[in-house]
Amino acid sequence: MVTEVHRPATRRTRTVVVTAVALAVLAGAALAVQLNLAGRQELRAGLTARVTALLERASPAEHHEHGHEFGPDAGRVVCAVDVFGTDPADAGTVAEVTWVYAHHMCAITGPGAGWSVSVRASGPIAVRLGTPDRVRVPQSGAGYPERVREIIPERYHDEAFGEFGDEEAIEVARERFVQATR
Repeated sequence: MVTEVHRPATRRTRTVVVTAVALAVLAGAALAVQLNLAGRQELRAGLTARVTALLERASPAEHHEHGHEFGPDAGRVVCAVDVFGTDPADAGTVAEVTWVYAHHMCAITGPGAGWSVSVRASGPIAVRLGTPDRVRVPQSGAGYPERVREIIPERYHDEAFGEFGDEEAIEVARERFVQATR
């Protein structure tokens, strides 16, 4: 007959077990945060691409309807987009998004126009994704801040009145502008 002897867990053993469990929980939480951030970045990239394509497909006349005047010699529209919000706010995929809130900066190519002297339009926009997509641009001039607040939900007002945050998007647009003028 074999007799087993059970020793009570030592304080050190309990500390090691508790520490291991805590580290596992923290690692799991860190992984969940990382996956969520990756998902948000993927969503943002998809929305940025869709809104950029929508703005760039618009004719100069359609941009005029949005309050942008590019002039009679307008060429191709090249845009940079910096998404700062969505409706619903907790959307996880592009298909779930009904509204996109973003900063845009569009430049127009034209005869002899270089990037530094190109005609541009910029500011916050609201884009309804649907059939058809719809772009809302607050009209410039007196009362502009109120018009921004009308199209952008309150939870995104700080971002709407903030700076264009994606300098890389502007650099990519500048490169596409240069390519379009060659």
